[in-house]
Amino acid sequence: MAAFDGAGKVALITGGSNGIGAAVARRLAAGGARLVLADIDDERGGALAEELDGRYVRCDVREPADSQAAVTAAVEAFGGLDVAFLNAGIVGGGDLGEGFDPDLYRRAMSINLDGVVYGVHAALPALRARGGGDIIATASMAGLTATPFDPVYGANKAAVIGLVRALGPAYAPEAIRVNALCPSFADTAILGGMKAELEERGFPILEVEDVVGAFMAILDGEDSGEAWFVVPGREPGPFKFRGVPGPR
Repeated sequence: MAAFDGAGKVALITGGSNGIGAAVARRLAAGGARLVLADIDDERGGALAEELDGRYVRCDVREPADSQAAVTAAVEAFGGLDVAFLNAGIVGGGDLGEGFDPDLYRRAMSINLDGVVYGVHAALPALRARGGGDIIATASMAGLTATPFDPVYGANKAAVIGLVRALGPAYAPEAIRVNALCPSFADTAILGGMKAELEERGFPILEVEDVVGAFMAILDGEDSGEAWFVVPGREPGPFKFRGVPGPR
């Protein structure tokens, strides 16, 4: 298994202005990759793109045209696309009981799931033009286990994992690898007020660099359609799904 060589590679990162996306951007840039950061945080995204000698494009992943424009920006600025890191996401889908808010639900589903679907659709032609490449979607450990504290988040992250598992073998013949990054709670702004509660309960919080390390390990690999767990104190790796019962 050869280490990923970023020299001359072009990477697009949605949600690239902050948190995991920004940390991955810095790691890839340090390895010689050219970066396009796609986000709605214009101030931070623009500043980071300037720092990394990359490009920033405003991108609301709920809009298919925005994902297409981000891929086009990568191709026009740097000649192609090798890695699509579909990382944009939010927590909180609301209560499904009496306080159910359809708009809150749709916002969470559209960013966390539709954004991945639109990102894959936009990236595929550019990756094919390079003879292959990598798509990595940020899912979550919430997609691998029950999440009663935020069931909508658990649902859309489980859907991302299911999508990745299906797309992996579908595009492997074209040398396009599709995998999911599934961190537990990482120390980023997405935690919001949950961080203090988690710390009070003694729940270990991931360092962002541990998530970056897992991302790079996925790029270093050869397999596709995998969901890589990232939890404190364990070496990251692909989650082993049990097979379903076959027909009698």
